[in-house]
Amino acid sequence: MARQAKIYFQNQLAGVLVEGDNGYSFYYEEEYLKTTNPKAISLTLPLSEHPYHSKVLFPFFDGLIPEGWLLEIGEKHWKLNPRDRYELLINLCSDTIGAVSVYSIEEDHA
Repeated sequence: MARQAKIYFQNQLAGVLVEGDNGYSFYYEEEYLKTTNPKAISLTLPLSEHPYHSKVLFPFFDGLIPEGWLLEIGEKHWKLNPRDRYELLINLCSDTIGAVSVYSIEEDHA
């Protein structure tokens, strides 16, 4: 089962990150690409209508995960697996210092 996260750039939905059986993919939302002045979330993920794929978590997203004492607080408070980088990303990066925020897309329970 794939896990998904919404990626916001300056409080605007920019794209979606998906973790699946074959690694990770990231794509920009069509609506975001149509805005007057869309900006890439990273130099390594330039604006594109085509999805990006990676066997490991994209280094840009991995770099958003806090380190040191802040990471320890997150691991202990939410009982997160320190080796599950995706889980750390979606739980600890909704309020980052920079322009990019990450929010988990929960499964529909309908």
